[in-house]
Amino acid sequence: MKHQNNHTHTLILAPGEGRLYPCGTMTAVFKADENETDKKYSISEWWLAPNSDGPGAHLHEANDEVFYVLEGTVTFLVGEKWVDAEKGTFLRIPANTVHDFKNRTGQKTGVLNFFIPGGFERNMPAIVQWFKDNR
Repeated sequence: MKHQNNHTHTLILAPGEGRLYPCGTMTAVFKADENETDKKYSISEWWLAPNSDGPGAHLHEANDEVFYVLEGTVTFLVGEKWVDAEKGTFLRIPANTVHDFKNRTGQKTGVLNFFIPGGFERNMPAIVQWFKDNR
């Protein structure tokens, strides 16, 4: 995915700005991707509607993920354990660790995600299509 910006440009995005990807009851907002970070990381926000599931349990063989809870309380699966993470909570999930997240509350929740190294955004068109077809 190519953009007008590359890794030598400064990025400044106002709240809500970025590349939006609707995924059922989730919305992903990509702030910076591999083209803009020289493939070092991708950064996105993930917003979940009240009482909604996330992406489903999965792992990434070669990528660490960092999550920071922006709003509300998000419930994360890390390995075999579910953890309630309130606003301000930081999580680092190493490669090859099964994980998921969901919103078990009656309020909208959001997390900031760093995907290391970058490239996750390449999956987004297929993920959006999967949600259109299956949920």
